[in-house]
Amino acid sequence: MNTSEVETVISALNATGDCLVLRRLNLEHDTRISRTVSELSQVALCIDTETTGLNYAGDKVIELGIVAFEFNPSSGEIYAITERYSGFEDPGMPIPEVIREITGITNEMVCGQTFNDKLVNALAEKAHLVIAHNAAFDRKFVEARFPIFAKLPWACTFSQIDWKAERISSRSLEYLLFKTGRLIINAHRALDDAEGVLGLLLEQLPVSGAPVFKTLLQKANDSTSRICAVAAPFDKKDLLKRRGYRWNDGTQGGSKTWWRDVSYEAEREELDYLARDIYPQGNTGLVEISRFDGYSRFSLRACV
Repeated sequence: MNTSEVETVISALNATGDCLVLRRLNLEHDTRISRTVSELSQVALCIDTETTGLNYAGDKVIELGIVAFEFNPSSGEIYAITERYSGFEDPGMPIPEVIREITGITNEMVCGQTFNDKLVNALAEKAHLVIAHNAAFDRKFVEARFPIFAKLPWACTFSQIDWKAERISSRSLEYLLFKTGRLIINAHRALDDAEGVLGLLLEQLPVSGAPVFKTLLQKANDSTSRICAVAAPFDKKDLLKRRGYRWNDGTQGGSKTWWRDVSYEAEREELDYLARDIYPQGNTGLVEISRFDGYSRFSLRACV
């Protein structure tokens, strides 16, 4: 069956209203990234890691996937993929069984392998922006392994787009690709997930209709404030949860505290809330505030 015949069958199935045809993401044949590159273009990297665990301080990256592409920073147009990188690295320890089950990566696959530091660092040197799905996880691991990435601004398709407002209930990369483009990928392998991030950036938001990538670019360098409600009374924890605060237990660095990220403009409002509803006599003297932009957000420097 040729391409034309396949498209005819897909159109017929979709037209019934009883079928929904999913396509495997194939960036090589995606006409949306075959445009002529502009002189004003910049380079961004979609990046993903597979690791031995969740703690960047003790666990290791075992697989790294990177897709470099050129884009227009004003319009958000994506011009072309320029480079790809995929590699394994031996963590010097057995890969936990749960990680092997999730990723399919075995000890034999990584044995004796090392990342191509020269190539990865060269990609970072050319980049103006790094994008990950859950950058709060990937950035810490990548910075620990490749310090050059600490100099770059990062953006996150998981947390910096209001998926709830787009009536999407799950923020997993697989689900977002399905909801925005009826696409599927081989999830939990680094290069496939990195390509999945780029595939998501090519789509439009389902409710607002805005381009995903342009929306993300507008958020990437916003200034945010991290409010840490240090020593907040224990009996106020439910109020803090409802307000959107999260508990840091100290295992990933920093103090044990309730924290929340808000826009820089909302900082005063948040302090007023803590004084009114959380701290006795309105004493917010123990509250700690850190401010971040794209260069520091999600990084080792942003640990609570």
